Amino acid sequence: MDAITRLPFLSELEEGADDRFHIPEREGARRRYRTIWISDIHLGTRGCNATMLIDFLDSVDSDTIYLVGDIIDGWRLKKRFYWPAAHNDVLWRIMKRAKRGTRVVYIPGNHDEMFRQFTGMNFGGVEIRRKAIHETADGRKLLVLHGDEFDTIMLAHRWLAFVGDAAYTSLMRLNVVVNAVRQRMGLPYWSLSKMAKHKVKNAVSFISRFEEVVAHEAGARGVDGVVCGHIHNAEMREIEGIQYYNDGDWVEGCTALVEHASGAMEVLHWADEIAKRGETAPTLMAA
Repeated sequence: MDAITRLPFLSELEEGADDRFHIPEREGARRRYRTIWISDIHLGTRGCNATMLIDFLDSVDSDTIYLVGDIIDGWRLKKRFYWPAAHNDVLWRIMKRAKRGTRVVYIPGNHDEMFRQFTGMNFGGVEIRRKAIHETADGRKLLVLHGDEFDTIMLAHRWLAFVGDAAYTSLMRLNVVVNAVRQRMGLPYWSLSKMAKHKVKNAVSFISRFEEVVAHEAGARGVDGVVCGHIHNAEMREIEGIQYYNDGDWVEGCTALVEHASGAMEVLHWADEIAKRGETAPTLMAA
């Protein structure tokens, strides 16, 4: 917890915060969306692709932004404090957006559960909530929550979740190395762990079951759909009449869920967006 108190997230954004940016905020036209959902950034870990997220934040704007959990990885920070300048840049951009008038709603997940004690409070324009109901432009009601409450491994075997997290962290470190090599070769970003998950039958089965359980719970609460994160698998699909949306992550897939002015929803795969611009996707190099 001492490591967490050293972070700037719970501080007011001060005037002249632009001077704090390690990576200067890019100027120019931005795509405008009604709503943006991002989650599973895992700031405080080497696997976090902060530079690509910064590119995303400097390219888009919205009326509302939901931070759908695991923004800061408290599990990792308790073991070892790792906090490069780019991670500060992500937080300052979010705080500055709140100060400019964007509604920012932060729904802590299991990796940043230490912030759940502040549910109902507002820090620097950032609202902290356990869950939220979002109404789309076309009148649909969406339940927004992280999703770990539906993870049977988290609920029944918390110790196993920590073991799995350690193995996942090792895979993320390898992912950083692989993409550093690919970047030097002029190749686009590629997620090693995402490929591995889709190759393992049990992982695919778990993802499918998780999505069904979340959609069923949303239906029981009388809403039209649900937005969550947690499993690092961006998805949009209908399950038994309920619209299921997962905004993915910024470790493996580097994705965001957005709502257009019409209410239409879309998953943005940011590595692909950068590739369309003819650039090499930036990756966070391990220190």
